[in-house]
Amino acid sequence: MLDIRLIKENPELVRQNIRNKFQHQKLPLVDRAIELYDRKRAAMQEQEGLRAQRNAISKKIGALMGQGKREEAEQAKARVNAFADRLTALTAEVRELDGQLTDVLSVIPNIIDPSVPIGRDDSENVELERFGEPVVPDYPIPYHTEIMERFSGIDLDAAGKVAGNGFYYLSGDIARLHSAVLSYARDFMIDRGFTYCIPPYMIRGNVVNGVMSFAEMDAMMYKIEGEDLYLIGTSEHSMIGRFIDTVLPEEKLPYTLTSYSPCFRKEKGAHGIEERGVYRIHQFEKQEMIVVCKPEDSPVWFERLWRNTVDFFRSLEIPVRTLECCSGDLADLKVKSIDVEAWSPRQQKYFEVGSCSNLGDAQARRLKIRVKGEGANYLAHTLNNTCAAPPRMLIAFLENHLQADGSVTIPEPLRPYMGGKDRLNG
Repeated sequence: MLDIRLIKENPELVRQNIRNKFQHQKLPLVDRAIELYDRKRAAMQEQEGLRAQRNAISKKIGALMGQGKREEAEQAKARVNAFADRLTALTAEVRELDGQLTDVLSVIPNIIDPSVPIGRDDSENVELERFGEPVVPDYPIPYHTEIMERFSGIDLDAAGKVAGNGFYYLSGDIARLHSAVLSYARDFMIDRGFTYCIPPYMIRGNVVNGVMSFAEMDAMMYKIEGEDLYLIGTSEHSMIGRFIDTVLPEEKLPYTLTSYSPCFRKEKGAHGIEERGVYRIHQFEKQEMIVVCKPEDSPVWFERLWRNTVDFFRSLEIPVRTLECCSGDLADLKVKSIDVEAWSPRQQKYFEVGSCSNLGDAQARRLKIRVKGEGANYLAHTLNNTCAAPPRMLIAFLENHLQADGSVTIPEPLRPYMGGKDRLNG
């Protein structure tokens, strides 16, 4: 959410940013925000003037009564009462205007970083760099569910009967591999200096509104019926929510946290054939990274975060590439985002396994996350990134480590979490 002062002082900057995101329907919101702000300020100024007059007249009433000027005192009281009625009306007006202004500001997109490429959608994202050599073996790579079934590791049919489409049962070595990846991801991030956390898996509505846009919420979040609670779509939601309405000591920044959680998502919309199986599901688990820092430090942390994911996947011998998300592919709160994609030997292309985002002060403004500096308080910057999110990450793992005989090799860093196994034999 943008500072209204930025919109008022640089309206054309905000309009051009909206154009760069190809959200032209939002252009009228700039003038609407300025109008609401001006009306709110006018009402507040009238409030201040009336309070000053009321206080001045109130002081005179006692003096008039002491001088025996009862009639003049009563007239003064009548004026004070009239002020009270008008002040009550103005208070309601300011509250109403403030609510309308907040609603408008919440849908005006954040100012993107100048380095972000301009494009309409994810088809115009820009490849940055490749890490590792993508290999296409001389034997066929089956669909990931077929690989899992060879190890009696997945049951989608039973899950469909129990919970519907988009759920799964994992068993045996595949389930163990799933847990091993998460445990390794946890320790990988701890070794990089991050504090391990397990957050609440539900959050209140005010936190939802603070961490994401309404469009994202509608497409993602499951609401608990009859409760002001939502199931989290990622642990970023509750981890950033942890700092709601707080003033953080500057000397304690940055907060570098890595969190485990299950994630729940509606995944609205139709998906292609490559998103069957466990590509897009309603429930999965993830190891996340979250940083709360000074504004001037967020670009450096952004680079560190996505490199952590690249290093994690390369430690498991999975080739990856990074993509710079274009303007039209950025969610409204994001300043800059890089996707990490893993190589799929079966598809002979890369697919997304993680996303790193710098949100600037957007979440901090909504949640009132401030930093106590030497002078005035200021808003923190927040960032997040995926370390590992199986079972999708398992797709990349199984495809890249499947051997011609149907076995799956286990890289050395993962073996301690697999009971020392260096191979899975179907």
